[in-house]
Amino acid sequence: PAIENSIGANLAKIVADAGYRGHNAPKDKTFKVHVAGYKRGLTKAVKRALRRRSAVEPVIGHLKSDHRMGRNFLAFSQGDANNAVLAAVGYNFSLLLNWLRLLCALFLAMLTTALTPPLRPRSA
Repeated sequence: PAIENSIGANLAKIVADAGYRGHNAPKDKTFKVHVAGYKRGLTKAVKRALRRRSAVEPVIGHLKSDHRMGRNFLAFSQGDANNAVLAAVGYNFSLLLNWLRLLCALFLAMLTTALTPPLRPRSA
């Protein structure tokens, strides 16, 4: 219910990891809970959502270890929000720097091949 208020949509299903043990939603809210590891009777869309979740998990781990999201030093709920946004900005910035590094290496390789004169065979 709190997430429904923040995103402005009604949730019908939850895709969770194997450690999920329930939620504290009111009784009038009914969710279909899909837990990783149970493959029987799943539609293609739910299988895709489970695969997407397993693709996001390593990113969350890298955010916690590499971008100091393991412990929040900012105060109150506004500090929590700022910490999450700053960690996401840092992660996206590192992806951008990697892309620029690759682009510069490609540009330098093209420039080197363009400026290097072709080798001429020596005549005897």
